[in-house]
Amino acid sequence: MRRSRFLQAAAASPLLLATARAWAGGDDRRVPVVDAHVHCFAGRDDARFPYHPLGPYRPVELATPEHLLACMNEAGVDFAVVVHPEPYQDDHRYLEHCLDVGRARLKGTCLFFADRPGSLDRMTELVRRREGQIVAARIHAYAPDRLPPFGKPELHALWRRAGDLGLAIQLHFEPRYAPGFEPLIREFPATKVILDHLGRPFQGSPEENAVVHAWAKLPNTIMKLSAFPAQDQYPHRDVGPVVRDLVKRFGPDRLIYGGGSEPEATGASYRAYREQVRSHLADLSAEDQAKVLGGTAASLFGFHNAAPKAPS
Repeated sequence: MRRSRFLQAAAASPLLLATARAWAGGDDRRVPVVDAHVHCFAGRDDARFPYHPLGPYRPVELATPEHLLACMNEAGVDFAVVVHPEPYQDDHRYLEHCLDVGRARLKGTCLFFADRPGSLDRMTELVRRREGQIVAARIHAYAPDRLPPFGKPELHALWRRAGDLGLAIQLHFEPRYAPGFEPLIREFPATKVILDHLGRPFQGSPEENAVVHAWAKLPNTIMKLSAFPAQDQYPHRDVGPVVRDLVKRFGPDRLIYGGGSEPEATGASYRAYREQVRSHLADLSAEDQAKVLGGTAASLFGFHNAAPKAPS
């Protein structure tokens, strides 16, 4: 579209108008940048937001929404999804604090446990109270003592309720546990299923990874390009071939990215992480790269309802 025609069309759309203003100011991005995977922690000493007794770990360093937003501004990240972390278990007070600080720029995922009494009602109450701000329900399956009730009515009910509430299901799992999820992915095709951290391919055998790769044929699955391991750390493997294979399997309309916002992150390091992700997308057009780095997530999580913030 020519610039003049774009500016004319923008008058009828708040989102296009915001994009047009950014374009006029020199920002030629057509879609927002969306980080789909950040964690925030209040630390051990904030009595307002204590870690849960059942949390598997207790971070010492702070990772506040204020620091996140500062890094986002410097790195040109418009929106982000705060993935509610396990140290808080099903206590979402700090997530709600983050959403209050971030306003329209942050949304969040929730964590409820299918086999704990009252989880469905509490999830429903949170989602309705935080209308439009909770976008997914996360399920973990990565250790024998951290598994959902596979094959039982409780997990089926949680999956159904999340779908009824308009949430995606976000899976953080080792490939060996993938078969337990597949019946539900197939039974509820209208519910989007986000696969965290490349599907954790280095924790799976070729046969186990093949199950996850086959999900690329299921249109409700979305792969998240996140948690890239450094090659000088265990398992000492180059992530590049894995990412390029997933890009071919899932395509830009079913790929999102996340990560880079660590407690010690700066705007420069945060941007550098995104450019690392982009380096594995070289076979895609600029338009499709933009989808992976924000466009697909913006559509999935409803960030198009708010104007993107141009980077400083």
